[in-house]
Formats: sequence, structure tokens, C-alpha cells
Amino acid sequence: MLQTTTMRGKMKQFAIILIPILITQLALSAISFFDTNMSGRFSSVDLAGVAIATSLWLPVQTGLSGILIGITPIVSQLMGRREEAEVPYQVNQALWLSAALALIVIGAGYAIVPSILNSMRLEPEVHRVVIEYLTAISFGIIPLFAYTVLRSFIDALGQTRTSMIITLISLPVNVVLNAMFIYGLWFFPRLGGVGAGVASAITYWIVLMITILIVHRVHPFSDFGMFRKLSKASLSAWKGIMKIGVPIGFSIFFETAVFAAVTLLMSSFNTMTIAAHQAAMNFASTLYMLPLSICMSLTIVVGFEAGSGRMKDARQYAKLGIGLAVLLSLATAIILLVAGRQVAGLYSSEPEVIALIQQFLLFAIFFQISDAIATPTQGALRGYKDVNVAFVLAFLSYWVIGLPVGYVLANFTELEAFGYWIGLITGLAVGATLMLLRLVKVQRKFEREASGTNTSQG
Repeated sequence: MLQTTTMRGKMKQFAIILIPILITQLALSAISFFDTNMSGRFSSVDLAGVAIATSLWLPVQTGLSGILIGITPIVSQLMGRREEAEVPYQVNQALWLSAALALIVIGAGYAIVPSILNSMRLEPEVHRVVIEYLTAISFGIIPLFAYTVLRSFIDALGQTRTSMIITLISLPVNVVLNAMFIYGLWFFPRLGGVGAGVASAITYWIVLMITILIVHRVHPFSDFGMFRKLSKASLSAWKGIMKIGVPIGFSIFFETAVFAAVTLLMSSFNTMTIAAHQAAMNFASTLYMLPLSICMSLTIVVGFEAGSGRMKDARQYAKLGIGLAVLLSLATAIILLVAGRQVAGLYSSEPEVIALIQQFLLFAIFFQISDAIATPTQGALRGYKDVNVAFVLAFLSYWVIGLPVGYVLANFTELEAFGYWIGLITGLAVGATLMLLRLVKVQRKFEREASGTNTSQG
């Protein structure tokens, strides 16, 4: 990270950080796509098993990963304050915390998941795929969480290109391993959908080993001597990380869980409607990579500037990121208005389904415009380490307003399935407005504190 004095310099610096993060997020989405696609080609039973398993695993993974990425604003602000010597200790503590969380998840999974699956009354073969997939992937939870910490450290230094390279390496590795274990290529066992879980677990270990090697040997990461002197686990240090990370993790969990809930509630509609909803949601999730990547970038740059006491620069980065997200959302809105039918045609060849997908995509326009404001604003707030209010607003947006309003509109009006989308749009729009107001308040607070510090020093 470098200090910038002009808006042009900030735009260049922001692009250097943002573009690799965007490519990384798209690559991660591709890994999930290949898991589902390759399992589906094996059999519909394996596709169903992997889909159910990932729907159980994904909210847990993203929520707990959110706790661990709390290290990003901590490291960014330490770097901004020129307190580099404190960084290895904080990252080491985050690694200890990641191991503890992984063991808790594994233990809870073995205790709770069988009861959940028994209550779902799945076909025996689907039940088997779900259990064996989750068992396989459990062997990769420890390296996945440790990698999340190290990636957050790398990104906090502004070296997002390194994270991008690691993720791009992991994509073909995962695809090859999928082919080996799903289809039984060469002398490997033919495991079907369970093979996707085995491949993911092995991929997580390979990625962690690559990341450790880079952090240990490649400049500027090697300068920190991250593994030369490992500190003992400290509950007080964990408390500091979790104070930032837990609200972030719950915010992410609430968001991913509400979409899983909507998908379950949509099961009361016909197959065509469910398919169209899933297709539109899949495309909206792809578009979400834009504001999400901007969100992650803003956490880094705002955290660096806030830690340095340059509040004007922090505010300019926030305006730049949110403005860029809104512009991109308007551009994608135009594309959906003009080429919505062509986009829908990517998901189906049936005219009725295409028409229905196109209708859902019109709602996706308003959804992603609200996302373009809410998500980057959350990223800026994380840069200031202001996470508790954003967590409450995320819960309010999705679970207090979005889902109840959607349920009422879907079940007691003629809107039917579209009612869920309108509910989520309503909740997200309210949340985006409140988060913007919170950001303005936080910025003013930090600027007053910085002004007071400068005055006392003068």
C-alpha cells in the first residue's frame, strides 16, 4: 500500500487492489460451479447430494471465514500506523483461532448433521452422498480456515495480485482432482459426488502449502518473519480479533442464510418457477462479485488511511468505491434491460422458462443496484473497524424486513414468487440507506478525533 495525494493516484491504487480481488472471487465461483457441474454429469442423485451438502456447508463456511477476515482491517490499520512489528503476532493469533474454530465446526458437524439429514427424509442414496461429501470436506476445514487468515494478511498489505495467482492455481488443480475422484480417472476410485468433497479437501491443503511457502520466502511477506517465531495462543488476542470478526461473520451468515431460506420457501411453487428463480439468482450472484470485490478493496484502503490518520483520503476512497459500484450496477442494469432474453437463454432452451427467467432478471436489476450501495458501504465501515452496527443492519435488512415482507407478498398477494424478490429488495434498500447514514456518522467521528489529535500535538 502506498500513500496517494491525488484522486488519479487513488483510482490507480484502487484498481491495482480491486482487479485481482475480482478475478479471485470469480475463480472461487468457478470452483463451486465445476463441483456442481461435474457431479451433475455423474448422476442426478450425486447432483442432489452435493447441492444439499453445499447448502448446509456454505453458510457455515462463509460465516466463519467472515470472522477470520476480521484480521484484514486490523493489519491494514497497523500498517497505516507504521506498527509493522505487531503484525506477525496478530496473524499468528488468527491462525490459532482458525484452528480452534475448525475443530469446533468438525465436532459440531459430526454431532448435529446426522439429525438434520434424518429430519429431511432424503432418499437413501442421496443421504449417503451428503454424509460422505461432508465427511470428506471436513478433512480440509483446518487448511481452508488457515488459508483464509493468510490470504487476509496478504490482501491487507495491498498485495491482492498474489491472492489472485494462488486462487488461479487452485482452480485447475481442483478441476483435475474432481475428474480423478468423481469419474475415477487412471487408478483413482470412482466416487461420484463424494469425489468433489475429496478433491476440495486436497485442494485446500495444496493451496495452504503454496501460501505458507509464499509468505515465508517471497518479499514483502517474508520481511515479517511470520513463521520464525510462533507465539502461544492468547485468549485476549482472540477476543480482539473476534470483536471485529464476529459481527462481520454474522453479517455474511445472515446474507447467505436468507437466500437459502428463500430457496426452501420457493419449493411450494411449481418446478418451472423454482428453476427460473434459481437461474436468475445464479446470475445475480455472479453480478454480486462486483460490489463484493469493491467491498473487500475498501476495507483495505480505508483501513490503511484511517490507521494513518488521513481521514480525508479515507473518505475519498469510500466515495470512489461506492460511486464505482453504483456506476457498474447501472451499466449491468442496461445490459439486462437490452439483453435480458439472451441472458435467460444461457440457462434454458424452453421458451416458457426463458420468459420467466427474464421476468426475475428485471427484479434482479433493482436488487443489484441496492447491493451496489449496501455492500461497498459495509466494506468502508469495516475499514474503520465499525462492524457492530452494520451487523445489526444486515440482520434488520434481511430477516426483519426482507424475508417477512417477501413471505407476505408471495403468499397473500398475486405477486406470488416475485414477492420474495420484492421483499429482499425492500429490505436491502432500507439497509443500504441506513448504512450510508452510519458511514457518514463514523467518518465525521473519526475526522473530529483526528482534528483533536492534531490540535493537541500542535
